[in-house]
Amino acid sequence: MPQACRHPGVRLAERYDAVIIGGGHNGLTCGAYLARAGLRTLVLERREVIGGAAVTEETVPGFKFSTFSYLMSLLHPKVIADLELRRHGFEVLPASDMFAPLPGNDHITFSDDIGRSQASFSRFSRKDAAIYPAFDRYLGEATQIVRRLLLETPPDPSCRDWRSFRDTAKLLWKYRKVGSKLFRLIDLLTMSADAYLSEWFEDTHIKAVLAYYCGIGTYAGPRTPGSAYVIMHHIMGEHAGAGGWGFVRGGMGTISQAIAAAGRAKGMEVRTGVEVIAIDSDNGRATGVTLADGSRIMAGIVASNVSAKLTFLKFLKPDLLPESLLRDIRTYRTYSAAFKINIACERLPAYTSFDAATCGFAYPTYTHIGPTIEYLERAYDDAKWGDWSREPFITPVAPSFVDDTVAPPGKHVVHLFGGHAPYTLAQGDWDSRKPDFVKTVLGVLDRHAPGFSDGIIDMQVLVPPDIEAKIGSPHGHIFHGELSADQLFFARPAPHWADYRTPIKGLYQCGASAHPGGGVGGVPGHNAAREILRDRRG
Repeated sequence: MPQACRHPGVRLAERYDAVIIGGGHNGLTCGAYLARAGLRTLVLERREVIGGAAVTEETVPGFKFSTFSYLMSLLHPKVIADLELRRHGFEVLPASDMFAPLPGNDHITFSDDIGRSQASFSRFSRKDAAIYPAFDRYLGEATQIVRRLLLETPPDPSCRDWRSFRDTAKLLWKYRKVGSKLFRLIDLLTMSADAYLSEWFEDTHIKAVLAYYCGIGTYAGPRTPGSAYVIMHHIMGEHAGAGGWGFVRGGMGTISQAIAAAGRAKGMEVRTGVEVIAIDSDNGRATGVTLADGSRIMAGIVASNVSAKLTFLKFLKPDLLPESLLRDIRTYRTYSAAFKINIACERLPAYTSFDAATCGFAYPTYTHIGPTIEYLERAYDDAKWGDWSREPFITPVAPSFVDDTVAPPGKHVVHLFGGHAPYTLAQGDWDSRKPDFVKTVLGVLDRHAPGFSDGIIDMQVLVPPDIEAKIGSPHGHIFHGELSADQLFFARPAPHWADYRTPIKGLYQCGASAHPGGGVGGVPGHNAAREILRDRRG
């Protein structure tokens, strides 16, 4: 509570042990862990709703949209267990196997059941179907290594101080048995998705099923070097369902609300509609934050869940930071081409190529429209020159098929996530051209599900500038920055500052700009809290 005033009209700053900037799921996670450890913790959120990209909003009356993120996959089991999220309302509903309509009224499906995937693949290539289990094991072994790395704090291998040397040595010893599998990680980090998959598969439809993930949220095509890693990033979830995906009852905001409830149960405070404009410091140590109304909140620990660009380039004076760090943050790549269209509708898409008996599930709640490697690459080619994709890849998902809380009886919610829609258009601007863009996207969907557009009640259209304006993610990038070799682990978001700390003592990074990156996983928040408590213990 505010302290008593010593002089009329002057309010002294409030004091907390820790202040978290940004009430996204990572900020809430960090705050919940700190509160659980006994720290008096305050989370500040600029918007009126908590959750950042993991929110549920009733943008159209009666319809609850998962406005930004739309499926649960990466939320770490440790976070779920530690914070007892199921006790606070977190419940995952299964999505169907992935369904991909193809030209000629055909389709291909992909499942976490290897046999079902093989059966579908065999219609296109018996060779590819036969080798798929070996590929799954091969990729799975590399994925297991990266899953273990998720909870690591990246050391600085270039530092000569004893603590950095010790941390690097411990990491190397811990992973000494990786051996030849190290080269599998190098392949994933350097090869294009197409080149990587072509070492195993021959059919373009099968390769597209797996390469599709490389474009989700990234400014890349399947033939972009390094895009193979993004395939693995999207399948690292350790939960039931196709590729680990599922819907959250009540929408993605339920995750954020559950984390907030867990934190509040330990004394964490959360305030919305509060904008931070500066991080305060004195003699190289964080002292709190300044708000837009001019008031201050004092704390010896400040954790920033907002992007690294905002944290270092907006909230701090440049003379407080090393020039090398400022350069690395300025050049940290955040350009985005992802779009999201949230639709309230009378009926779900009726795909002409879907047959429940053939596919083995009642309805394709999780769909990929991106039939070939060539299709996916052309979608990127269009964006590369500053226009939206003439044939965009689209992920239509239908949560209302399994979740009766997000739409009125007999009505539905459909989310369309896809690419590419460049942040900046070469000709015109998004304000004037957005209606034509929407026609392009819906035209592709209607080709596979005729008449769907006729049943639209209302919609919300989000292109990268809209996403940036709403949640502050630079250029609307859903991961806060590209998932590329030079922006991962030791170097995320910048070399020498990947351990969640900053040059300002007591100031930490706890958002998606830090290791391991974006996705609703809670790992940056978890790891940052661990390092904060480690420093606090000395």
